Amino acid sequence: MFDTTDEKAITAFIREHQRFVFNIAFRYLNSFEDAQDASQDAFIKAINGMSKFRGDSSVKTWLYNITKNTCLTYIKKKKIKKALSFYNSNENKEYEMEVIDNSYRPDNKFENKELEAKFLKAINDLPEKQRETFALRYYEDMPYNEISKLLGTSVGGLKANYFQAIKKISEELKEYKPN
Repeated sequence: MFDTTDEKAITAFIREHQRFVFNIAFRYLNSFEDAQDASQDAFIKAINGMSKFRGDSSVKTWLYNITKNTCLTYIKKKKIKKALSFYNSNENKEYEMEVIDNSYRPDNKFENKELEAKFLKAINDLPEKQRETFALRYYEDMPYNEISKLLGTSVGGLKANYFQAIKKISEELKEYKPN
């Protein structure tokens, strides 16, 4: 692909795929800071593993898998950290609470924060395949055939997943009543 010692090529590669990688990380981690960290780690892994890229899939597919695996590792580490924190805090009778700050949302499509929160919760409640299909189609505006290659699923299966995701999200939002 390119010489991994060429800083200009590395910078161009990161700039070209930065939004894509960050959006994937954010959807998995639901935290701006964690998504930034995971994106950086994913790019480091991608650049270090560039020689292993065989071209069997598109660069986006390859980056998607690296980012997804990086995020899953972050989630595991966070669960372990949270469990250890809970165990330690139980001994001291001090409980830590993590507050997620949504003010840094990179994708602020809704003016009503309550509706946005309900929408994000509905997406997070979807089964993984439906959530991935919905996110790639809705946020990345990817065509079904590209998503099919990315996820290794048939186009028909993706359309069914997307339809089911839309149906479930619609059901959740139908009950929304603004204050």
